[in-house]
Amino acid sequence: MKKFAALAAVSTIALGAHAVQAEPLKIGIIESLSGAQTSSGRLYATAVQYGVDKINAAGGFNGEDVQVIEYDNAGGSTGAADKFKQAVADGVNIVIQGASSAIAGQITEDVRKHNLRNPGKEILFINVGAEAMELTGDKCQFYHFRFTTTAPMRVNAMTSAMKEAGDLGTRVYSINQNYSWGQDVQAAINAAAEKGGYEVVDEVLHDVNKIQDFAPFVARIKAANPDSVITGNWSNDLLLLMKATGDAGLDVTFGTAYLDQPGNIANAGETALGHYIANNYDNTAGDASFAEEYKAASGHYPLFVEPQTIFAVGALSQALEGVDFAGGDIDVSKIALALEDVTYETPVGPIAVRKEDHQTIRPVVVSRVVENARYPADDTSMGFEAVKVVPGEQAIYPVQDSCDMKRPG
Repeated sequence: MKKFAALAAVSTIALGAHAVQAEPLKIGIIESLSGAQTSSGRLYATAVQYGVDKINAAGGFNGEDVQVIEYDNAGGSTGAADKFKQAVADGVNIVIQGASSAIAGQITEDVRKHNLRNPGKEILFINVGAEAMELTGDKCQFYHFRFTTTAPMRVNAMTSAMKEAGDLGTRVYSINQNYSWGQDVQAAINAAAEKGGYEVVDEVLHDVNKIQDFAPFVARIKAANPDSVITGNWSNDLLLLMKATGDAGLDVTFGTAYLDQPGNIANAGETALGHYIANNYDNTAGDASFAEEYKAASGHYPLFVEPQTIFAVGALSQALEGVDFAGGDIDVSKIALALEDVTYETPVGPIAVRKEDHQTIRPVVVSRVVENARYPADDTSMGFEAVKVVPGEQAIYPVQDSCDMKRPG
């Protein structure tokens, strides 16, 4: 009898301990972890884990380590929708995604609908790479935060830097992929023409990652006789375009958005020298300690989409410091409100959230491909050298008229 009583007492204590266990914050990465975009998706995931490891090393949040759960969207919006449902079932509080505006559009709509149907159990979407203007335009919503640039921010910074360097010229050719991002870049190129002092001599929108021979497009570029070509193209559409230009012996300077995608410099070779990119960060633009610290943890210097993702998790960490749920239920709305008030200091300048549309006001770094780079890319001697850092307040544009954000309460 005494033995039974002792066992009952132990069980009661165990149940009590379980009852007061703190609720962990769960972050779900819904990313392209298989298929053509695996390399990009894995970089996002690595950067998120790095940032979360720092939060946990400092004590975690709400009495527990922050948990990271990975979901493979297989590179499509249908897969993302299915994985979002799984994330909801797993009790995820925050979703992070970056590769593809189409997928981000699916996730932000799923988040919006979920939050309307489940007051008090909201989910936050931190977008670290999808740049379609509509995400902070007619699709803007309180629980979506964009921690990356957009087409106008990149194009305005790039044309400004190229003009100052004497590499822009007065005749610009616009060539982009025919979907939301490419259309946004084309519109931004046209909008920046007057201030940049150039004429858009021709513009093309083409199929995404379906063209194997860009020679006909290069012939059209040559006929237009531009001084420079500005493109938002990525992956093979950028590489094949640049190679075809080089093969044709056409001497033009490229202004790009994704030339730093791993493999691009190696594949393009010397064709890439002298070309430009506008992005969220460059290792040569700020304090080298961040780059060295990340290399020590990951084995490589921060590249491509990793820095902006790390900064986003850093901003989240800063926001979490301002909320206290005493180990109880996590209120995502309070985390979102705290995130609105964060100003996060990065090696290239501060990042702040614009409350009206949740677009981050952030610096844009313009770099040029050089030989004998300080941070060589793709095991070559070439790499990027920053030529200008445009402060966030100069890079940002007005809130879009189509954004009508409904705030909680």
